[in-house]
Amino acid sequence: MEYIKKIAQSIEKHPDHNVLCIKGKLYTYHDFAIEVSKIRSAIASVTKETEKLIGLVTNDDIYTYASIIALWLEGKAYVPVNPEVPVERNHTVFKLTGTTIILDSSDQSIYDNYTIIATKDIPEVAIDLEPKNAISSDLAYILFTSGTTGLPKGVPITFANVQGLVDAIDAEPDFNLIASDRCLQMFELTFDFSVVTYLFPLLSGSCMYTIPKGAIKYFYIFKLINEEKLTVLTMVPSIINYLRPYFSEIHAPDVRYCSFGGGALHSDIAKEWSDCLPNCKIFNYYGPTEFTVYSGFYPYHKDTHQKAYNGIIAIGTPQKNTSYIVVNENNEEVAIEETGELCLAGPQITPGYWKNPEKNKQSFFNRTEDGVEVRYYKTGDLCIKDNDGDFLYVGRADFQVKIRGYRVELAEIEFHAKSKSEKKVNIVALDITNSLGNAELGLAIESDEFDTTLIFDHMKTMMPSYMIPMHVRFIKEFPHSINGKINRKELKKHFNNIVA
Repeated sequence: MEYIKKIAQSIEKHPDHNVLCIKGKLYTYHDFAIEVSKIRSAIASVTKETEKLIGLVTNDDIYTYASIIALWLEGKAYVPVNPEVPVERNHTVFKLTGTTIILDSSDQSIYDNYTIIATKDIPEVAIDLEPKNAISSDLAYILFTSGTTGLPKGVPITFANVQGLVDAIDAEPDFNLIASDRCLQMFELTFDFSVVTYLFPLLSGSCMYTIPKGAIKYFYIFKLINEEKLTVLTMVPSIINYLRPYFSEIHAPDVRYCSFGGGALHSDIAKEWSDCLPNCKIFNYYGPTEFTVYSGFYPYHKDTHQKAYNGIIAIGTPQKNTSYIVVNENNEEVAIEETGELCLAGPQITPGYWKNPEKNKQSFFNRTEDGVEVRYYKTGDLCIKDNDGDFLYVGRADFQVKIRGYRVELAEIEFHAKSKSEKKVNIVALDITNSLGNAELGLAIESDEFDTTLIFDHMKTMMPSYMIPMHVRFIKEFPHSINGKINRKELKKHFNNIVA
């Protein structure tokens, strides 16, 4: 694939440039070439040509990043597992994919009954970055997300899917990394956002700055922005909520690009954050794991581009070769300005969930466009297409709940609650179940207790009574998933034992 050749060329072209900064230690592209070649040699000697899915323990080190590129050069896919999650879950991932060989840079691997390639103990070999001819339909990686059945849900992504992503980003005139860029890589490698935060720096010869496992992410990012003068930031919006108390201390003229994704970006904090980055272009990206990370974006600007719905910044328009449609329950396109489920089509769409025909039937559909069958992915996100052609994010379909028979958007409740809160804190609306099994509304506020009279008086003037939360919980620190998203399932536990 073309992008793999370009990565190899970039590594060869920038031997003296730094590729990674891990726990304060810098590694050059020459160091990286050595590790890639060593790991590649070990993969070639241990695996058969037909063995395409190789396990990868995602430690925060040069060997783990080199392993991804080594696998791609060999035309193989990585199946990443996080060493910090329960080992039984990781065994399930390997069992589901039939993985028998694991790349592991740990001091001692805990994966008995597998063939382990200990990636930091491989003897040196001659540098070899010449890629094998990868078949476009072969897999580049499989990521596993939470499944409703309790089993993790596998999302396979092909080399062609990744090439589609690279082509789309390359086509954007307003985004162009250069070799001198210093880029934040804050994501765990089992999270799909990590793909863009290592892929595009490698293609441009720039340096990635990682977050050590166990570090307080927002504090470490604050430190990197101030001390290392980062120029490219890719973040989940929740991170800047935690940086908000430090905004007065952040003046980062070196930052050229800041991209958000993986959650709703709220207009009030986006404006405050942009004041910290006077020379920065801000992009609000949108895209699910099933569509190879990014599918489109909105170019936010605090003065000229601040389109929002219920205080959530627009997700803009689809990128090159991607199609968006908004549909009703029958997968029929709805009218402009009408709410429906956003569906995506294009070269980045996954072949389908891993060995899960039932889920595939629910999540994908075909429709004929100009005599051609086009395959769409149903995102589960409710959106509106406006008269300008921009797409506005309304909320998750599963955050659209029924209270007393009425449809309720949780995002709308959050918007009105935040708009009158004197404290700039996280506020999350939740559907909870009372002792009779009926749905009620709760409001979780990440703060010490304070008087909410103003908030509730305002909500009562803006929304019908059935949309006003009946229960409030003040929580000192919200639970988060490993990828930085607020864990709503855990939050709901604070509302247990609600008496009807």
